[in-house]
Amino acid sequence: MPSDRNLAGAEIELVQVENREFLLRQMLELWKPHFNYIFLDCPPALNLLTINALVAADSLLVPIQCEYLALEGISALMDTLERIRSGLNPRLELAGILLTMFDERTTLARQVAEELRSHFPGNVFQTTIPRNVRLAEAPSYGQPILLYDVRSRGAEAYIRLAKEMMARESPKRYIDDIFGKTAPVLPEIVS
Repeated sequence: MPSDRNLAGAEIELVQVENREFLLRQMLELWKPHFNYIFLDCPPALNLLTINALVAADSLLVPIQCEYLALEGISALMDTLERIRSGLNPRLELAGILLTMFDERTTLARQVAEELRSHFPGNVFQTTIPRNVRLAEAPSYGQPILLYDVRSRGAEAYIRLAKEMMARESPKRYIDDIFGKTAPVLPEIVS
């Protein structure tokens, strides 16, 4: 869901609202039956709007730049994830960590990727989003990368990511579609 400049004042307005952390969840409940996926893009700040998104979400995809300071930020985010789970949204899961602005030629990027994969085994996507000029240009033309240059390395990476995400989810979704969301998940089918 895209943002809008009118949200700039929303933070101040939400402070006085009762159950303010649940407003977005309530709004999205109307739309969920009409979509397979709803992505909420949040700034890297923990404010009321981000908390609303975390409370409304089923899962969290964490894009992380392959730089040293990002490693410090991810541990703080994991603490926040646990706090949201324990108090406001127990169903919130970690969908995965996505390495972005990845330049395989640099030692730092490879070290950050290795560090994340060792600390979060199974939670770091195999797909990485490369540093790519076309990705940087697309927003200035007001287009997503798939419309701006679908053959760019960046666009191809996002397509691979979408396939990887669907492959991770498909066994669970298959069980849910057949048996309903209350069916027990079979460990030998879904890992």
